[in-house]
Amino acid sequence: MAKPKSEAEIVDCGIIRQPIVSVLGHVDHGKTSLLDYIRGSTVVSREAGAITQHIGATEVPIDVVYKICKPLIGEKKFSVPGLLFIDTPGHHSFTTLRSRGGSLADLAVLVIDINEGLKPQTIESINILKQLKTPFIIALNKIDLMPGWRNHENEPFLVSLKKQNKDVKALLETRFYNIVGHLYDKGFSADRYDKIEDFSKNLALIPMSAKTGEGVPDILLMLVGLAQRFLEKKLWTDETGLGEGTILEIKEEKGLGPTMDVILYKGQIKKGDTLVLGTSGKPMVTKAKAILKPKALDEIRDPRERFNPQDCVTAAAGVKLVAQDITGVIAGGPLRVASKDTLDDLIEEISLRSQLAIETVEDGIMIKADAIGSLEAMAYEAKNASIPIKKAAVGDVSRRDIIEAAATNDPLKRVMFGFNVNLLPDAKEELLNSDLKFIQADIVYRLIEEYDEWLEIRKRELDAESRLDMVYPGKILLLPDCLFRLSKPAIVGVRILAGRIRIGQRLMREDGRVIGKIKSIRDGDESLKEAIAGAEVAVAIDGATCGRQIDEDDVLYVDILSSHCKELRKGSDLNPDELDVMEQVCTIKRKEDKFWGM
Repeated sequence: MAKPKSEAEIVDCGIIRQPIVSVLGHVDHGKTSLLDYIRGSTVVSREAGAITQHIGATEVPIDVVYKICKPLIGEKKFSVPGLLFIDTPGHHSFTTLRSRGGSLADLAVLVIDINEGLKPQTIESINILKQLKTPFIIALNKIDLMPGWRNHENEPFLVSLKKQNKDVKALLETRFYNIVGHLYDKGFSADRYDKIEDFSKNLALIPMSAKTGEGVPDILLMLVGLAQRFLEKKLWTDETGLGEGTILEIKEEKGLGPTMDVILYKGQIKKGDTLVLGTSGKPMVTKAKAILKPKALDEIRDPRERFNPQDCVTAAAGVKLVAQDITGVIAGGPLRVASKDTLDDLIEEISLRSQLAIETVEDGIMIKADAIGSLEAMAYEAKNASIPIKKAAVGDVSRRDIIEAAATNDPLKRVMFGFNVNLLPDAKEELLNSDLKFIQADIVYRLIEEYDEWLEIRKRELDAESRLDMVYPGKILLLPDCLFRLSKPAIVGVRILAGRIRIGQRLMREDGRVIGKIKSIRDGDESLKEAIAGAEVAVAIDGATCGRQIDEDDVLYVDILSSHCKELRKGSDLNPDELDVMEQVCTIKRKEDKFWGM
């Protein structure tokens, strides 16, 4: 196909598409706030924890770009019809989900707080963009928070900069070139956008404020300019073929039933087209019953106005699709428009693409999420935290999930993570009767934080339980004038000289002879399970008779198993008195078995 002769001809042909722009960066650095300013919405305030959790899409028509950028371009026109922004989650645990956004993008904006500089999540975003070879610019946000900065709403950065005092300019330059230095360490030559001559070799940095709009015209102009200068061939390539897209989310819409939010990044979708969709099992083949598109500057995830029905939508676009039965379709999965000739090949392709690339092990936790990207994000975070995964699946939590997750032998692995999923009624009932720890959150990193807190507590509980099961050293003295009952059982007053005694433990004499088992321990009217060094208590001993096996002033020891002695020697927290008692027991036992406790 020959290239049209003029920009007007390109637009008239309808074959040039808007570039897809991915917005990435560290949590709270202002990605969604930047888009909010452009579209005049408040999506950021409606996100869980004010953190974007799913990839969203916002279409910015070229007329809006002209309006915002007029102080910079006057009446100049461009061939691109606008910009389609993909707003990606910002937390570092969303690397995989973010790369899904990046992989769809022609350009990217990396948002960095100029006051905080590069963060680990920022570096991860850079690595994604480098790996995908996605051209990007950097928006240095929050200049309005610099001490002494005077706000000039909506103005281009350079215009606002001229109105600042010299101290603010000096501070800005210091922070600016500190970031430039860090970018250089990452292999990038970078400078302020107005000082760059060759954009193919240098990374453009644009100071801005998502709150006041300062610098926003510069960012939009840079994106449109770079798209037209470096991506024009890619953008005017025929995009009227069979559509290709990514399913962002499955939603129940009143009056429509289940719908799919989709980013169409290639070709077109027409009403009635055959669609091949990624599911948790075999790919689904269905028909597009309706195509709905949000109005310009609205947000596909949370539109403020009703969608407009369409007979045909051409890439790039964010759309809502209504299709015949989409039960089982998974968020994050691929979507393809199929013809009779391509149907079989597309089913095979999507079957491969829908498989989760999550490493699983025999002994691990279970994770469930509402979308593939969220699931992969949880797996990424879990791997970084050295949490093994036994099973990963998309969808709400069922009774079967609870039973399966609780079946693991390791009590520290009886855990399930749930991200943006619901507990089905039968699962709630099963969970009440289970010792499974179900951790539910709508922000991924909070799952790990809550797990770490639970793990620390659970380890202490298990340690306490282990100490209850483990027979620890104990040494007691039968007090004079404290023989309360002679036998069946014998009840005597004792002082714990060292260590501890517990109900059920056997007692032995200094000659190694076992004389009976502790049936009960009492301190006055209070019944005890355990007594520790220094305590004076009444002990009932089954199998012993006062005046025969035991008598006042006798010293008795807790009868320790050889295996328990070995474990206690490995790394226990025994105090010096307990260690001394254990050595005394070893001496007694080794009179008959010289290798006892070794």
